[in-house]
Amino acid sequence: MTTKTEDLDRLILEALDEDDRGILAELGEEPGYFAQAFGLFSGKLAWVMWIAYIVNIIGAGLAIWAAWKMFQTTDPVMTMRWGIAILVAVNVGLFMKGGLGLQMQNNRILRELKRVELQLARAQARESV
Repeated sequence: MTTKTEDLDRLILEALDEDDRGILAELGEEPGYFAQAFGLFSGKLAWVMWIAYIVNIIGAGLAIWAAWKMFQTTDPVMTMRWGIAILVAVNVGLFMKGGLGLQMQNNRILRELKRVELQLARAQARESV
């Protein structure tokens, strides 16, 4: 994080009352990369993530198989065909990885929005009392 971001975080924490600080401490820090990655496979869109991951594995397997075949052939036309198959399989894998990464980013944003929503709801509850 940059210094400005750390200063902003410090100012936000100072502005919160003791109850809000306690809730933020309970929620803890942002989960690590692997916790976020494995978190993709649970929830409402878990089935979509599983399909994307399986297609990614299939694409990697096809790319390896096509590379093996490409280096086994001596015909230049077949070498080109296998090379194109490698490119297609790698592109499918990269596309699926991109989708998984975007969903992970969406989950991070939603988690932070829920924290803000919780703070707003608590502030409204305090004002109404």
